[in-house]
Formats: sequence, structure tokens, C-alpha cells
Amino acid sequence: MKISFVLPALNEEEAIGLVIDEIPVQELKNKGYDVEIIIVDGGSTDKTVEIAQSKSSIVKVINSERGYGRQYKLGFKEATGDIIITGDSDLTYPFNDTPRLIKLLLNNNLDFISTNRFKHLDMRNMGIVHFIGNQILNITTRVLFSINIKDTQSGMWIFKRNILNKIELYGDDMNFSQELKIEAFLKLKTIEVPITYRSRTGHRKLSTFKHGFKNLYALFKKNRLISKK
Repeated sequence: MKISFVLPALNEEEAIGLVIDEIPVQELKNKGYDVEIIIVDGGSTDKTVEIAQSKSSIVKVINSERGYGRQYKLGFKEATGDIIITGDSDLTYPFNDTPRLIKLLLNNNLDFISTNRFKHLDMRNMGIVHFIGNQILNITTRVLFSINIKDTQSGMWIFKRNILNKIELYGDDMNFSQELKIEAFLKLKTIEVPITYRSRTGHRKLSTFKHGFKNLYALFKKNRLISKK
């Protein structure tokens, strides 16, 4: 069995090397897994690509148009693993915890695991405005789609690659994350598990208000699309 790590990146030279180093490649190989790491670069102008390429022979860097969703869609097409694991390239997500999450996925015959940053959140790692914006999106998602999800915006997912032909994804930007989870909770055998979440390394690129309102609008648009079927 093969594991594909798919990581979108944009100007993450301060963190990308640390992120790759944290992926427990040898531990997974010892458990019998093949591993590949795909960095989907959205046009970095710093040393992100250079650092990523220097880390390991199993790291593959591919170039993409900017856009969180666009980067993931391309990364998923390039991934050859039976299981795909995602996360941002800013050191916020605990890639060292992936062996446990893979075991959870397989032992429970799950299709998709979403992660919840909030159960154990240290508020020093997330600004209050960003926290409130996330909760508005979480509540709206629960109301519109009647799914029990606590964190619609988390960027760490663990899922079987074969589910990609069972779901419909339209988002090209930050709304991709919430859309993927909505599809998973509605159509697949899915659970949400708590993880530790750290403050980002490097400069923040997410605009809380701009992306927050876009994601809120996208939720209502997604709801209309589903209602028409």
C-alpha cells in the first residue's frame, strides 16, 4: 500500500523543510508502506521549491496556478497512493501523527477522516477574529447541510484515493476545504478527530474577512447546487 502526502505551498521557505522532515517516512516504510510527498507550488518567489527539492528523493514538486482548490485538484491527480494525506506547508498540522490516523482509517474501514483543530486549541495559535470567523462557517455548515462537523476549515485530511470519483468538487480557492468535507460527510463513511494545531511558521497569507465572506457565500451556493438535484 502507498501513502501520498499532498501539500500546497506558496512562499513557505521558513517552514517547508521542517514540514517535510516531520513526515514520518521511515516509520511508515517500516510498517510496509511506500511513501511519496507531492508539493504543489502555487508560484513561490522565495526558496520554497529549492528547499523542497533538496530534502529527499521521494519529494516531487509540481507547479500549479494559484488557488488552494486548484493546487489540491492537481495534486490529487498526480498522487499515486492508495491513501492521501494533506496539510498546509506552514508547520501548523501534526504530520508526525499520521501513522495513528492511517491505522484509524483502515481499522474502522473508513473512507475519510477530517480533523478538528478546536477541541485542544491553544488560542495563542489562532487569532480571535479568525476563531470567530471559523465558528460562523461551522455553524452555517451544520445548519445548511445537517451534518455534525466541528471544523469545516481544517486543512488536514486522510482519505482513500478511490473516493475522488464519488464526490463533486467545484471550489478553486479556500472554499475547497469546506466543500470536500461536506461531500465526504454526506456521501462517505467519515469521522472527525481532534488534532493538535500550532501557530504558523512564516508570513500569513489568509485574509480573514475576504476569504471568510467568500467561503460563507460558497456555502449557500453549494447548498443551492445540492437542492437542485
